[in-house]
Amino acid sequence: MQLYPKLIADALATVRYPGNGKNLIEAGMVEDDLRIDGMDVSFSLIFEKSTDPFMKSVIRAAETAIHTYVDADVRVNIGVKTLQAARPEPGKMLPQVKNVIAVSSGKGGVGKSTVAANLAVALARQGYRVGLLDADIFGPSQPKMFHLEAENIFAEMKDGRQVLIPAEKYGVRLLSIGFFVNPSTATLWRGGMASNALKQLVADADWGELDYFILDTPPGTSDIHLTLLQNLAITGAVVVSTPQEVALADARKGIDMYRNEKVDVPILGLIENMAWFTPAELPENRYYIFGRGGVERLAAETGVPVLAQIPIVQSICESGDEGEPAALGNGPVAEAFNHLATAVVEATERRNREQPPTTIVEMNH
Repeated sequence: MQLYPKLIADALATVRYPGNGKNLIEAGMVEDDLRIDGMDVSFSLIFEKSTDPFMKSVIRAAETAIHTYVDADVRVNIGVKTLQAARPEPGKMLPQVKNVIAVSSGKGGVGKSTVAANLAVALARQGYRVGLLDADIFGPSQPKMFHLEAENIFAEMKDGRQVLIPAEKYGVRLLSIGFFVNPSTATLWRGGMASNALKQLVADADWGELDYFILDTPPGTSDIHLTLLQNLAITGAVVVSTPQEVALADARKGIDMYRNEKVDVPILGLIENMAWFTPAELPENRYYIFGRGGVERLAAETGVPVLAQIPIVQSICESGDEGEPAALGNGPVAEAFNHLATAVVEATERRNREQPPTTIVEMNH
């Protein structure tokens, strides 16, 4: 049997692209590079971008169609071309970012997102170029903390790729999955979907030149952490905990995750949140509601310094709910976050002087 182009085209016309319901010929997805050499057939399929979710299934369907509709022992070689430039490789996703700082916690409810938001704002107030990624895919809170719940995120073409343009407020560039999902609906995604969404927020966005890229990571250790570690060379991590023993036990696990020999991300320091309560009418008094000295004991045990102690102040909660981080103001609370920002800068600069750059984590499956 002799092969000819129309025979191949007729077979491909039976395959529909799920994205628009058109067959591959109608959709213009078959490149004009068909080659037939005896029983060898080669050609390329055109996809809009390299991350097309239907790419593999469409290629398999095209191969099956040719084998099914062409009554011969055909050897098929299908190449792929994309209209958009490919996503940067892992480890090279943020070429204009100097430092990537993960804000982590062993458990939820210790104020990690509040610390991340205020750290980002405090760094920006000190003149640094700052980006903040809300990496908590299942519980995003940064849109609320920056009063950007109704923000519309747009995409633009840049260097041959469609990229998201982060929101910007208080001098901080911000992206969150919260901009793209219904805030009153649970995000029921498997781990792979969440990881893919996170990679889009990192690599398919125009973050520009940044001095500090702050990651508000989910509590605990999860697929999201692995995705970040496999795709970003994280400069260092800060671990947030309250003084109570149950929080400290989980903070140890967070420290262990970053210190794991396969991960090897430096711990810049610990942040003790909700360290004490001082009532407004008794400004000299300190009440240690969640215990006293717990994070300092953890620091001595692990050899990790305490970067800052943040007190329980009602205005911190209120300012977060109102979308105006406490670091924007003046007084003791703003000063505490300003001190934290200075400590993070000093720890980062010391880390960069004394230790080699972090590399991405290579996982063997």
